[in-house]
Amino acid sequence: MNAPSHAHHLRPAIDLRPVPDAFINALQERFGAQCSTAMAVREQHGTDESIYETTPPSAVIYAESVQDVADAVKLAAEYKVPVIPYGAGSSLEGHLLAVQGGISIDVNRMDKVLSVNAEDLTVTVQPGITRKALNEAIKHEGLFFPIDPGADASIGGMTATRASGTNAVRYGTMRENVLALEVVTANGTVVRTGTRAKKSSAGYDLTRLMVGSEGTLGLFTEITLKLYPLPEAISAAICSFPTIEGAVRSVIQTIQLGVPIARCELIDANSVRMVNAHSKLGLREEHLLLMEFHGSPAGVKEQAETVQEIASEFGGNDFEWATTPEERTRLWTARHNAYFAAIQSKPGCRAISTDTCVPISRLADCLLDSVKEADDSGIPYFLVGHVGDGNFHFGYLIDPNNPDEHQRAEALNHALVSRALTLEGTCTGEHGVGLHKMDFLLAEAGVPAVDMMRTIKKALDPDNILNPGKIFTI
Repeated sequence: MNAPSHAHHLRPAIDLRPVPDAFINALQERFGAQCSTAMAVREQHGTDESIYETTPPSAVIYAESVQDVADAVKLAAEYKVPVIPYGAGSSLEGHLLAVQGGISIDVNRMDKVLSVNAEDLTVTVQPGITRKALNEAIKHEGLFFPIDPGADASIGGMTATRASGTNAVRYGTMRENVLALEVVTANGTVVRTGTRAKKSSAGYDLTRLMVGSEGTLGLFTEITLKLYPLPEAISAAICSFPTIEGAVRSVIQTIQLGVPIARCELIDANSVRMVNAHSKLGLREEHLLLMEFHGSPAGVKEQAETVQEIASEFGGNDFEWATTPEERTRLWTARHNAYFAAIQSKPGCRAISTDTCVPISRLADCLLDSVKEADDSGIPYFLVGHVGDGNFHFGYLIDPNNPDEHQRAEALNHALVSRALTLEGTCTGEHGVGLHKMDFLLAEAGVPAVDMMRTIKKALDPDNILNPGKIFTI
């Protein structure tokens, strides 16, 4: 995702460690042109899609092999300099920022499909490949990788944040779809976790430990993923609702009845208006469910008819089909561009983006109270959600030069996450903790659990050089 031009405004807490000249010299000697200290390059690698101000590293290494990554980390370990992995730069919670200084290891040149095992439905890739490039490379096998966080994120970044997205209700998240990893640890050792077998009872599950560790326990250099056969039939439908409650209750009933819906997205009326203007669509400007069904032609027809019946019970109308690939792509592209549509709706604004996930039975309670708070605040916002699995996103649109608006948006974020935790949900369904949700992780997991995480971190990274200052404080 290319970052839109904007003035970042919130300065993260910075605690820079010294980066010795001898270390930079050693990097330049080892990597030559693959090492850059140019300010423009450093700033690019110290910027993500979060509200935080750019915080550049001291140097950027363009890794092209596992040996490059291992050598860079060994040098960093020798000089006790922080290391931050960098993929597509599309994270939303400050994951990439060099808040304690150090270097960025850019893995975008490590973008190959290493092996496809079509019979076993697995693929092994390098971390820099993006999800779209992966799907393009395997479609001739009749296979696809379903995890779709919206942004064309790198597979390494998706693994690091335990990403999910629009297809998670049917296919799960990165947690369920990563089988094995090759990881460079804090001392530069290359470790393999997991195998291509679909299950294992052998020892600690190090793969699951690494998935979602946000670059704090190791840098991924190979990732083995599950694949799925391309569905025989795919059908998408949209349905408008006069109330958010009607849309959400339809989703809850659909899931509770066991309909195997593949995607189920809520787009609130604000977002529909923004998307119409941005993507030149003529969608009815009410709350919208955008759904997709995968399977055999008969199965898809049956699923869709069931959902249409449920939706009509809750006030759903204008049930429209998009059966051609072009029409489906147009609708999903519009959904994925909701963030940019929102940003463009208020020139010069920034979005404080937040996400939570709650048990599906509590979704209506959480959403309706959060919508009322946002409406009462007077701050423009957009709401989109992968509501089939209880996950939704608010984006509060603020003037980055107005501290009062920023404070009010953060208060809304705090109330929303606190409500989700009260309803036995989580502070982040897919964005990750990064910098922005460290306090919420403590509230969600509790001090003993976060202390256990710290113990693991200290054991695997005693000098705290791997993406320090993220998830929790040391």
